[in-house]
Amino acid sequence: MSSPNTIDAGSNTVAAPAQVVLVVDFGAQYAQLIARRVRELQVYSEIVPHTITAEELAARQPAAIILSGGPASVHVEGAPRLDQAIFDLDIPTLGICYGAQLIAHQLGGTVGRNAQGEYGRTTLTRDPGTPGALLADAEATQTVWMSHFDAITVVPDGFEACGSTPNAPVAVLESERRRMWGVQYHPEVGHTPAGMELLRRFLHDLAGCAPTWTMDSIIDTSVDAIRAQIGPGRAICGLSGGVDSAVAAALVHRAIGPRLTCVYVDTGLMRLGESDQVVETFQKHQGIELIHVRAGDRFLERLAGVTDPEDKRKTIGEVFIRVFEEASGGIEDADFLVQGTLYPDVIESGTADAAKIKSHHNVGGLPEDLQFKLVEPLRNLFKDEVRNVGSELGLPDEIVWRQPFPGPGLGVRIIGEVTAGKVAVLQRADAIVREEIAAAGLEREIWQAFAVLADIRTVGVMGDERTYAHPVIIRAVTSDDAMTADWARLPYELLETMSNRIINEVDGINRVAYDVTSKPPGTIEWE
Repeated sequence: MSSPNTIDAGSNTVAAPAQVVLVVDFGAQYAQLIARRVRELQVYSEIVPHTITAEELAARQPAAIILSGGPASVHVEGAPRLDQAIFDLDIPTLGICYGAQLIAHQLGGTVGRNAQGEYGRTTLTRDPGTPGALLADAEATQTVWMSHFDAITVVPDGFEACGSTPNAPVAVLESERRRMWGVQYHPEVGHTPAGMELLRRFLHDLAGCAPTWTMDSIIDTSVDAIRAQIGPGRAICGLSGGVDSAVAAALVHRAIGPRLTCVYVDTGLMRLGESDQVVETFQKHQGIELIHVRAGDRFLERLAGVTDPEDKRKTIGEVFIRVFEEASGGIEDADFLVQGTLYPDVIESGTADAAKIKSHHNVGGLPEDLQFKLVEPLRNLFKDEVRNVGSELGLPDEIVWRQPFPGPGLGVRIIGEVTAGKVAVLQRADAIVREEIAAAGLEREIWQAFAVLADIRTVGVMGDERTYAHPVIIRAVTSDDAMTADWARLPYELLETMSNRIINEVDGINRVAYDVTSKPPGTIEWE
């Protein structure tokens, strides 16, 4: 079993702060958001499954526990429960929504079945007779965000009710003696204006967590862990052009200097000007040894006649691995491979509630027989933290704030067969979309904005002549973590400018459409 200050990561070990808050996931859509909010309050957090035992949890020596919400009712057969012994560990605990109901239910209170639920904004009224420690500095009434059907009606022995809403007679409960608190509402969402203050109150004042999780501490801890892992050895990093691998490379370079070599495989499927920017940033400005492999022709040759999305992904991944192996084969004394795996990747591929196990590798899915030990310095971090680390390390905004880009590149944004001509068309159309998003000042509000080239032709009229050319679809979404996304409500004037420029400046395009599908039911990428 790991010590409290380390996280097992397969072949490597990533250092973590001594103080950790564990977010117990009961299948909530907001579990990641809770963990991120805790970190925004400068306290390190991790998500653990609700199946964790008291022994396993105690071994982690958490400073506090937060029980997440969840879609189930505590009355449903098979509904998730917490190991009863965890309640006797004397660890400060906050239950949110389902987590609060679970505290009441498992400790002898009553969770009633309401005639109707409570969803959306509602008014929380603090009990003037028993205001409690959690709401001690709160207003008498405040707006909160609810999402529940059942409600706590009777608190367990030793607890008191401290607040209510129209459909939740016990919207806040607590036992200072047992160091347990619960709220029926969701303080982690932006729709609860005083939510962050409540989380701050729990973490800093009631649980005694120190606000020490800062950018400086993240970088110092990561650098120390990298040096301990690699020792006097050498490492290579497969740069993808995205922010994750870029920040991982910069961190490792900070730790071991010239003993890091980066390999950038130019697939020919990158965004316009991206390859030049990657080479410029890492070779000239960061001073990192970089092997630049131009392999566009090789990828296009293998993609000839391939139209199925999964076949395209597999083909691109296989070619990438072979090219990467050939390039890295010359670095005979490198035993370590650096990757930009993030914490959401770990959650998605390793939690008990994950619907599908995925392999997350920046270099397209490395084979099991690749003879390297993994170095994953970002494995504990969310995307916003990675960007902040990148800025602190001196990476330019063009890298740090670059929008997410799929591993197979434009190959999965060209519907149908991928050809050199289609790549050139899409690169130019995509560049126009990104240029206009930047000109409108929306770069940091939009999670992703890009163009898709459809495998159909449409009739048009240009210069009094009939055309029969391809349409381009513009896709722009807002998101916090890419697990869910909403289509961006771009101004009509911006869409008009992008459409006019694409049709006038990109040969072979005579129509532009805008995708207004959210995720779910769609995905962010088209393939």
